[in-house]
Amino acid sequence: MSVNADAAILFQLQQFDLTLGKHRVLHNINLTVRQGEKIAIIGPSGAGKSSLLEVLYRQQPQQIALCPQQGGLVDMLSVYNNIFMGGLERHSSVYNLLNLIRSFNTPRAEIQQLCNELGLEDKLWHSPDRLSGGQRQRVAVGRALYRQQPVFLGDEPVSALDPLQAENILQLLINRHNTLLISLHNRRLALAHFDRVLALRAGELVYDGPAAALTSNDLDAFYAS
Repeated sequence: MSVNADAAILFQLQQFDLTLGKHRVLHNINLTVRQGEKIAIIGPSGAGKSSLLEVLYRQQPQQIALCPQQGGLVDMLSVYNNIFMGGLERHSSVYNLLNLIRSFNTPRAEIQQLCNELGLEDKLWHSPDRLSGGQRQRVAVGRALYRQQPVFLGDEPVSALDPLQAENILQLLINRHNTLLISLHNRRLALAHFDRVLALRAGELVYDGPAAALTSNDLDAFYAS
């Protein structure tokens, strides 16, 4: 799918550098992301993918559903409450507190439906520490989906899922968001579901172009030392 060159610019970096302590994390990044783009970010571990997503998130936090790599779940709360946290900004503090004590009908029905779509239909009242890694990852995805924002930024959001689950969850994310930037290690998913690929190596952007122009061998080369 081609993106209209006149579409609104959501993110932009020009000759951007990021250094943490003495470590250069990102170097000379030039990047423009327009509304409606579906972008996969690839590269070996330590290439700067997570840092790039964090930098972009800071530009537009109010319209982004963020799914961090570690999930950020609260184990003392139920799956329901963890997902509900994605929608805290839609309600008052009093409403959120009362819902924590006893769930309201409307969000409970919404989140139950979301859990059904995520394959978590019988886990609504479980605490995340009772779940498998793949189930925890789907709860984190559910929380991001419940934010109901137009932009999704995900840091390896399907890495713990089996191939079929990964396909289904990724398609759900694509269907629910206008714009996506998702870091992936699965090269096949990057080519099958995204219009554009960003490849990072050692903090530098070594490829920025259409996914259709790449082969699996091309993607493998980005991971070569």
